[in-house]
Amino acid sequence: HRRNRKGPHRTILNLRRISRPGLRIYSNYQQIPRILGGMGIVILSTSRRIMTDWEARLEGIGGEILCYIW
Repeated sequence: HRRNRKGPHRTILNLRRISRPGLRIYSNYQQIPRILGGMGIVILSTSRRIMTDWEARLEGIGGEILCYIW
């Protein structure tokens, strides 16, 4: 349970699948959305590996948006 933890920790409150088999959503690194002003995470599948929005922006590559986590 969340009550039993002490100190800073991260909790997944919500997860939304974006790309699906019938409708793939792609984005370049400049147009990757920021979730909750940067508090959330976007998971992308790129040509190199699966990475977060922060990593994709640093490496300057886009890809398929798999899900949003916040």
